[in-house]
Parts: sequence; C-alpha cells; structure tokens
Amino acid sequence: MGKSALITGITGQDGSYLAELLLGKGYTVHGLLRRSSSFNTERLDRIYQGPQEPDRRLVLHHADLSDGVALVNLLRDLRPDEVYNLGAQSHVRVSFDAPLYTGDVTGMGALRLLEAIRASGVDTRIYQASSSEMFGATPPPQNERTPFHPRSPYGCAKVFGYWATINYREAYDLFAVNGILFNHESPRRGETFVTRKITRAVARIRAGLQDRLYLGNLDAVRDWGYAPEYVEAMWRMLQRDVPDDYVVATGEAGTVRQFLEVAFSAAGLDWAEYVRFDPKYERPSEVDALIGDASKAESLLGWKPEVRWAELARIMVDADVSKLDAELTGTAVRIDR
Repeated sequence: MGKSALITGITGQDGSYLAELLLGKGYTVHGLLRRSSSFNTERLDRIYQGPQEPDRRLVLHHADLSDGVALVNLLRDLRPDEVYNLGAQSHVRVSFDAPLYTGDVTGMGALRLLEAIRASGVDTRIYQASSSEMFGATPPPQNERTPFHPRSPYGCAKVFGYWATINYREAYDLFAVNGILFNHESPRRGETFVTRKITRAVARIRAGLQDRLYLGNLDAVRDWGYAPEYVEAMWRMLQRDVPDDYVVATGEAGTVRQFLEVAFSAAGLDWAEYVRFDPKYERPSEVDALIGDASKAESLLGWKPEVRWAELARIMVDADVSKLDAELTGTAVRIDR
C-alpha cells in the first residue's frame, strides 16, 4: 500500500506542484481547503477535476490552521505518513498591513499543527515551510548557521514557526524538519508577487491591454529558483533517517531590475519604456539581499537546482503570453509547467 500525505496550502503554487509530485510517486494526497463562498482550486484542476477521469487519490478536506481541534480530528482520521505545512499568509508586503492575521496563520498556525500531531499521537513526519525572509537584514550568503534578523511581520512569524518546529522535535521526538526555501517562482505564482506581476504585465503590454507597470524597489537582490524543483527538496527532507533543517536555493542572485530586463526582452520589449516607480509598493523595512548557500542540501539530500532565474523569467513570460493569447482567441490552453 502506498504512502499518504497531508498538505496544508495545497491550493497554492507549492502545494499544487507537491501534490503532483507525490501522486506521481504513488501517494494518496489529502489537502486542507479553507471554507469559502468561492472555489480556489484552479491550480489543482489538472489533477483534481482534470480533462480525463479525476485522480481519486487526491482528497480535499475543509479545515483551517486556525482550528486546532479540527486539525487533531483530521490527523486521527487520516493518519498520514507525512505532513507538509505550506499554509500561510505568505505575501511579505501584505504582512505589514495585516500583521496580526499573518502572525496567527503563519506563526501560530504552525504551532497548532505541531501540537495537533503531538496530541493526536499519530506517527508521522512533518515538513515546515520556513523562509529566507527569516534572514532579513543579515548579509548574504545565508545558510543553516546564519543568524536570523527578520524585517517584516511575515519574517517574524516564520521565525516563530521555525523554532516551534525545532522545539517539538527536541521535546517530543517528532520527525520535524524545516525547509528554509529562498524565493521560488513559476507560472503558478500568485499575480501579486513581483515576478508574476512582471511577467503578467509583459503579456498584457505586448497585447496592448496595459500601458504601465508600477513597482517599488528595483534594486532588491533575490535568489530566484523554480518551484517544481523546490518541492522535490521538501520530499527528500522527509525521506532521510534523521530530521534536520536545510536551506534550498540556487546561490545565484539577480535584482528586480535584471529580472525586468530579461522578462521584457523575452517579448521583444524595452522595460524602461513601461515601468514606473510607485512608493506604495515599498516595504517599511526593506530586505536588501537574499542569496542562499544550499551546499548542505546538495551534500545530504542529493538536491541541486537546474533552472536559474534568467531561464525562469523566460519560462514565466512564455506561459503568461500563451495564457493571454488563448483567452483573447477563446482557445483552451493548459499551463503544466
């Protein structure tokens, strides 16, 4: 009988890619779905509703990281072999506007899930999605030994979740790991995140539907990787004999300005003609540079990134151009990447 996994945040970018990866490995995959008046499962449509028969090994459950009792009951019912906590309010800029909500869902949500595992007595392994934003103002390169200096409510909440995971590992002997993932993107990235905001704007400007793109700090340095590769690292962390914490990154950095240049040139456009600065997109406290050192993941997990940020920008532009062209012509298109 194959393994089973529970994924919080399954409707997000990482959750959808991870679900596909695990299904491909023979898992039964359970996902948490927040109760809402509208559906938010489009990233899962390929496998959940599908053009052919839906995959019956993917099951969605209405539950929330704010409800500890529901988490205990669900874990007792499902008894999953693995748990992946990808659920969060994950937009850094938004966390300044909604700090309490971010702290509750992103920080306390992780603790509720850990406590639910302990209280339910289920023998499982848990992956906690930690973030490079925990490093914040600490100069790069950043690795597993780099001290944290978060610069946003989101970063602070992730630090709380990180240490809660280690505490439960040490106090209750849980197989609990932290994946400290640096920025990772794809055509499934949310449209309010800067990379997808850029590539979507490229497609719309190319089609004559948009005149300008407004952004904040163009000099921020980030280490961008490809999300489908990063979920492979998550899975590998839970296959080890001993729980540990790992940085996942490419080690190659680029600025937002450089990402702009590559993305617009992929569509034959000059970014400088269309991009304008808007101070409302700046953070109250900025993170200047995040560049990861993933040598531990390469050594112990056998994981190495293949796609670097310039190729990633072109992948995302191609996907957004194809998607918009299909919408304008009324033809069907499926973005699998």
